[in-house]
Amino acid sequence: MAAKKKAAKTGAGMWAAGKAARNNPYVERLIDDDDLRDNLRKAFESSRLAYERIADGRGPGAIVDDKKTQKQLKQTASSLRAVAESLQGAKRGRKRKRRGGFLMVLLVGGGAAVALNEGLRKKALDLLFGAEEEFEYSSVTAAQSPPPPPPAGSASSSPPPGSAAAVGGPPAGAPPEGPVGTS
Repeated sequence: MAAKKKAAKTGAGMWAAGKAARNNPYVERLIDDDDLRDNLRKAFESSRLAYERIADGRGPGAIVDDKKTQKQLKQTASSLRAVAESLQGAKRGRKRKRRGGFLMVLLVGGGAAVALNEGLRKKALDLLFGAEEEFEYSSVTAAQSPPPPPPAGSASSSPPPGSAAAVGGPPAGAPPEGPVGTS
């Protein structure tokens, strides 16, 4: 009686495993894709040959010294890489394409915003080159007083060229300067 229950359990477990394998996308891909099966076969054969060369008494040193073993291991690695790429290829290609397009739109939009908005442009320049310092000029010499206003009686603001005032002397026709009230 216990053997029948055990056989029934085993049969149910195998049926569930078969159903899970049929619904697995990787198993379906393995069944449908000839290149995938060929790459798996090549990887298995080259790894088996490399293992035999190592196990024939050459030991782990064969990996370093034996060129044929190195060639077989390289072929195994390239075949396994091709298998992994073909299994992940369909899913990964679409995401990478979308991600690249989104990144391009983001970069173009950011560039346009910086180019068109003066505030953003100033912030970007401050981030790249440091904050701009305000320059204030302060003189180390004493400030000069403005020249005295011209006398009220003169008709023009500047003396004619060649006159004594233009050269630095008193204006023509002006009384000599001296103490007031003395003659």
